[in-house]
Amino acid sequence: MNVIYEPWPWYVGGPLIALILFLLLFAGKKFGMSSNLRTTCAAMGAEKVADYFNYDWKSKRWNLMVVLGAAIGGFIASNYMGNSNVEINPDVAEQLAKDYKITSAGEYYMPPEIFSIENLGDPFNIAVLLLGGILVGFGARYGGGCTSGHGISGLSNLQLPSLIAVIGFFIGGIIMVHLLYPLIFA
Repeated sequence: MNVIYEPWPWYVGGPLIALILFLLLFAGKKFGMSSNLRTTCAAMGAEKVADYFNYDWKSKRWNLMVVLGAAIGGFIASNYMGNSNVEINPDVAEQLAKDYKITSAGEYYMPPEIFSIENLGDPFNIAVLLLGGILVGFGARYGGGCTSGHGISGLSNLQLPSLIAVIGFFIGGIIMVHLLYPLIFA
């Protein structure tokens, strides 16, 4: 039985995000995944490798709950939403099939042509993931935060640096999708 799960409508998801941000703001906390990664690395002893992780991570233990929630959410999404039908423009599905050999567009949130265990074991894919992870980590550190920190928390606090960062994220995404991705995977 293939169950179709619909994404939550904006009028449910948006207010929930706003509520979480309000609670964090009220508690004097900031939201962002890169700070959670820093806390996780510091808790695991990364200060022995880099001074950046040498700080009182116990004062930021709440960040670890965000990481745990993201892991649980990812598990739920991949196991209970991964086999759901997804509405996608037929022209986009055709282009994905023609240009990138992704024939399951419209059937899965996470296409098996990219996310299957077999494809994740390919040395080229591992190299791309490692390089991408390093670049994202460097960019988040250099930019003073990640996409969620700037895009959700920073913009909701009307911070100009976050607006500039988000504009940069979109420009970088456009460059990646339209220029670099076809060169790497064509």
